[in-house]
Amino acid sequence: MIRRLRAPLAFAIAAVLAGGAHAASPQAGSAFDPASLDAKFNPCDDFYGYVNARWIAANPIPGDRTRWGTFDELREASLKAQHKLIEDPAAAKAAKGSIEQKLGDFYATGMDEAAIEKAGIVPLQGELKKIAALKSSDDLVRYLTDAHAHGLGGYFGFGASPDFKNSSMMIAYAGEDGLGLPERAYYLEDRADYVKIRGEYAEHIEKTLTLAGVKPEEAKQDAQWIMALETRDAKASLSPIEARDPKNQYHYVSVADADKATPHFSWTKFLAAQGLSGVQGFSLSQPEWFAEFDKMLTEVPIAQWKAYLRFHAIDEAAPYLSHAFVEEHFDFNQHKLRGQKEIEPRWKRTLNAVNGHLGQAMGQLYVKENFPPAAKQSAEQLVGNLQAALKIRIEKLDWMSAETKTKALEKLSTFRPKIGYPDKWRDWTGLTITRAGYLDNVLAASKFNHDWRMGRIGKPVDKTEWGMTPQTVNASYSPLKNEITFPAAILQPPYFDAKADDALNYGGIGAVIGHEITHGFDDKGSQFDAQGNNSNWWTDDDRKKFTERADKLVAQFDGYVALEDIHVKGKLTLGENIADLGGLNVAYDALQIALAKNPDEAKSKIDGFTQDQRFFLNFARLWRTNTLSATAKVNLNTDPHAPGQFRAIAAPSNMPAFAQAFSCKSGGAMVRDGDKQVKIW
Repeated sequence: MIRRLRAPLAFAIAAVLAGGAHAASPQAGSAFDPASLDAKFNPCDDFYGYVNARWIAANPIPGDRTRWGTFDELREASLKAQHKLIEDPAAAKAAKGSIEQKLGDFYATGMDEAAIEKAGIVPLQGELKKIAALKSSDDLVRYLTDAHAHGLGGYFGFGASPDFKNSSMMIAYAGEDGLGLPERAYYLEDRADYVKIRGEYAEHIEKTLTLAGVKPEEAKQDAQWIMALETRDAKASLSPIEARDPKNQYHYVSVADADKATPHFSWTKFLAAQGLSGVQGFSLSQPEWFAEFDKMLTEVPIAQWKAYLRFHAIDEAAPYLSHAFVEEHFDFNQHKLRGQKEIEPRWKRTLNAVNGHLGQAMGQLYVKENFPPAAKQSAEQLVGNLQAALKIRIEKLDWMSAETKTKALEKLSTFRPKIGYPDKWRDWTGLTITRAGYLDNVLAASKFNHDWRMGRIGKPVDKTEWGMTPQTVNASYSPLKNEITFPAAILQPPYFDAKADDALNYGGIGAVIGHEITHGFDDKGSQFDAQGNNSNWWTDDDRKKFTERADKLVAQFDGYVALEDIHVKGKLTLGENIADLGGLNVAYDALQIALAKNPDEAKSKIDGFTQDQRFFLNFARLWRTNTLSATAKVNLNTDPHAPGQFRAIAAPSNMPAFAQAFSCKSGGAMVRDGDKQVKIW
């Protein structure tokens, strides 16, 4: 199984755009074309439709996508730029050991369909033989330990992240995992669509095992066993909303106490196998889940465990195997579960694998050709302007005490921005990539990356390290590092353009920067102090007031009907919604400060629109998207980001500046005033 730790690391990096949000293309340019607006919509009633309806009608979802938005256009542009770069090292004879050689050979093996077809499932046979040889729970424990040591994972997640209580040091985190469906509700609730997906998942298990040579009647029995095992896992698992709470992602224990907590699973031996013999303790992040896991080690028959391990080993390796496995994996995971009509072309799938395993190496090639130093300098200036604007807002808050304000301002002053690309690139020495085989390279990279992660445990946090690649179209905030990251690939139109007017840039990248900064003060980020430690820096009264205001935002999003009768989950999306609201307010304030220095620009109109109007128009343009209904349903259950159409309208509707800019009257859909208006940061 090629698994990665999800819970603790997913918490540590809170992304603004990942999942359900999208933006515009380089070809669209920096100018906002008034002809793109749809006059059938009144901006005071449906601002999203006013800005985006024409684009949505003219831009259907491509067959190999589950959604298409301006964000996806940027991602497509990034992939094409990378494709051009990697084709050269893939075809040329790069110096042995260079990143060009590693990238080129990895990509070349992924593109060699003939060799992959000829190999069939042979590259995975060694792993399958190990699983077939298991005879007892002790064998099972040894297998899981060994699988992790080889970077394959297995049932639970294990990785490295800063310590919640001492964020200057890296520690190990063990987290719940093991489900093949998106989250626990898919196993436990009897909604018609969940029942249907469960049936299709069981069929997928049978088909996958049959492709690997398992007899049909045995594959059917295995599917029943696997569903039963994963359903038991689901009952012990956290819901996506519960997983957002920091207290559910950290539970530090000594190694001795961990061994006591799971008497049938030795953490002492497990850690030693990962090269961590000197570790004194780690986060057993969900103790109740691990207690159930320990029971399952002996209560679940070994034949049932073998069925589970065999299927997941095949299913997770399937994208790197022959055509039949690739198609079956796509048919369930993308077509049936998310509605995607066509599989992506091989070059995109292979390039995605390159990014998943050698992403920082690919980033070195990307920034040389796609990110001028001037862009980094301009973005750094914008970050400073946004921080200054938030400082003023915090100082003027009428609901927060001076004591808590002091702590908030201290935290704001210690933010570390990372822009464009790392100052220090990761070293890939020791990773051997050849043209012998695709899965061989994937397994080699998985082992190398696992060892690299393990090598960070017990050491000081490397503040130069990036959690995103430069070619990623996204941005992030890490509460444990108190840092904001803006990769090179997002610093382009419509987010950022050095040639654009201030209104467009502040409504674009300014709102994104403000969003990431505000993540430090959302419902999760606000539980971490200036040093990145999980500690309470609030007075009880201020926290109570914050929660009351946040609850109003939960209610606002709970009221949005996204699809059929399915509402947005206000609690699941709360962090992103607080960041959108705070970020847009901060960006607007920063724009006013900039315009005050140039009164003529402040009074001028471009294409008939004021600076304030262009600010909000560009913000709404960031979130336009078409999404397949099946994907939308998965996102509504699992994605901490609300659908784009609501992100485009929710924050502006709480801002008097929006109503003033478009002359909206009280009572309109885009005007939340009185008790309905949400004010936090």
